[in-house]
Amino acid sequence: MALYDLTRVLTRATIAGLCRPTVEGLENVPARGPFIVAPNHLSFLDSVIVQALTPRPVSFFAKAEYFTGKGVRGRLTRQFFEAVHSIPVERGEQAASVQALKTLLEILGRGDGVGIYPEGTRSRDGILYRGRTGVGWLALTTGAPVVPVGITGTEKLQPAGRNTVKAAHFTLRFGKPLHFEKTGPDHSLPARRAVTDAIMDAIAALTGQERCAQYNQSPSAE
Repeated sequence: MALYDLTRVLTRATIAGLCRPTVEGLENVPARGPFIVAPNHLSFLDSVIVQALTPRPVSFFAKAEYFTGKGVRGRLTRQFFEAVHSIPVERGEQAASVQALKTLLEILGRGDGVGIYPEGTRSRDGILYRGRTGVGWLALTTGAPVVPVGITGTEKLQPAGRNTVKAAHFTLRFGKPLHFEKTGPDHSLPARRAVTDAIMDAIAALTGQERCAQYNQSPSAE
């Protein structure tokens, strides 16, 4: 925990000093017990930002290659993502994704927080895409409250397709927790879809983004 706390404090201080972000609704993050953070997704840096600025620890998925790099840079990258409780997952591997969701169940079972992007991948055009139902499955299976998060402006920190990062103001809004009946894993697909849509409606209210009824696709899938 000491390494996590130190990493988060340093990351938070760096973000605050360089970006002067607007952060609203921190009181909506439950003070105790399991919770699910569900943000929209505009930048590679979104997970780092949410993990640094959320009052309690939050575990997000991260690409498995961040944990397997070679040399000094690879080792430092791995240590950073491990320190902030990121969960390695192979993109596009269904079996790996299923196992990753089981890992989230374990974390929630310990009374901790997890983060999941309903859109699946970041929006490169600023549109809020249809939510994938993994977040609905997680909410119904565990009964953990879902905190919708609206992110605006982080696309300016690292525009899609660029490796450089620049300081820019952004806004992070935590909405009121959404509570859904705990049904366990045996629930209908329509119920899962309804929960996911409710979460996306809450995110849209926080961001004001234009919406799309289609799923977002990663560049490799296009």
